[in-house]
Amino acid sequence: MNLKRKWIVVVLCTAELTVCLCAESCTFASTQRLNAPEDVIPITFFGMHIHGIDIPRPNTGKVTPWPSVPFGAWRLHDAGVTWRDLEPQRGKFQFARLDKYVALAEQRHVKLLLPLVGTPAWASARPDEDVRDTPKGSAAEPANIEDWRSFVRTVVERYRGRIEAYEIWNEPNMRMFWTGSVDELVALTERACQVIKSTDPAALVVLPSATAETGLLYLDAFLKKGGASCADIVGYHFYLNGRPPEAMAALAKDVRRVLRANNVNKPVWNTEAGWDAPKPFPSDDLAAAYVARSYLLLSAPDIKRFYWYAWDNHGWVSLDMTESDNAALKPAAKAYAATERWLIGAAIRSCKSDAADNWTCELDRNGERQWIVWNSQRPTRFPLRTDWHLTRSIALLGPDHKVDGPEIQIGPIPTLLKSR
Repeated sequence: MNLKRKWIVVVLCTAELTVCLCAESCTFASTQRLNAPEDVIPITFFGMHIHGIDIPRPNTGKVTPWPSVPFGAWRLHDAGVTWRDLEPQRGKFQFARLDKYVALAEQRHVKLLLPLVGTPAWASARPDEDVRDTPKGSAAEPANIEDWRSFVRTVVERYRGRIEAYEIWNEPNMRMFWTGSVDELVALTERACQVIKSTDPAALVVLPSATAETGLLYLDAFLKKGGASCADIVGYHFYLNGRPPEAMAALAKDVRRVLRANNVNKPVWNTEAGWDAPKPFPSDDLAAAYVARSYLLLSAPDIKRFYWYAWDNHGWVSLDMTESDNAALKPAAKAYAATERWLIGAAIRSCKSDAADNWTCELDRNGERQWIVWNSQRPTRFPLRTDWHLTRSIALLGPDHKVDGPEIQIGPIPTLLKSR
């Protein structure tokens, strides 16, 4: 079976599975137990942003070929399909671009998440409001909530059963996206949720995704206003402002803490994250390490999706997946694919660090124990436990080696250890 066919098998076999529910306190179950479907990591955990797929990208005109690495979910942000793009004039819709995206997703068996965001000037409560990096009026709430309800209903009716999920707005704690009040966003979310559920009951509703540590206060205020009452998913953006991926684990704990404080028990999706700093990114090797460690660290604390930002962005983004042609793969994209091979179909039982900055993630693949190890700071020697019965070590972007001895060399790039 060639590599291409292997990926097809993975997609078909795992697309409907859900991510394991696991925390740092998880312990490894019996090695004879087969993983239940709800435990294992599915391909939909690996999400992506693509700006100009097979269609000239807004503003640049560049066309991106379909990515050559597999992924299971696609978030249509910065893809030319905001409210102001779809309904530039009241009641006059332009669906050509979104129609093509939906058809492509169906052809590729990829789940779609559509953010409902960006008020058109004709509907804006403040059409002349000028916010940096944002079209005038688009960050304001609609002047008439009925315009919003009509827009949502038209979109959901058109794509009933074809778009998996709708996200209500984007990064509302950032003024460039939202200048309304928390109360106004709660009202907007409730109206949209009611319309979506009555029009396409199977569709999922994702709460507005606040971003970074500063978003925790906004999330708390939004939940205290009852904003989660109708939605299915809590969205959040795990941006770290240039820090290494290990900070994601701490941020995930903080998000869960806010949810518990507000008695909200819903799945969490990381609907956008990547790196915009430092610029330029230090090295391709570090970029590959960051990608793998990010997905590992968010697969453990019950984060159900991770939409990487972005496949074909070479402006704002510092950690690039592709070369400037949006086709040739950089090491970061190869690391994305390698991490999929390591995680899809497995359940993560724990992800922990020690005082020496050594990280160990323990996997269960249908009773086979595996471990992924790295040191977040430096190259070092890592002692191997005799009860792991290791036979092979597999580098993220390199060959596998026979394990021979009581320790191995590790560093910032993760290594997979197998017992058979």
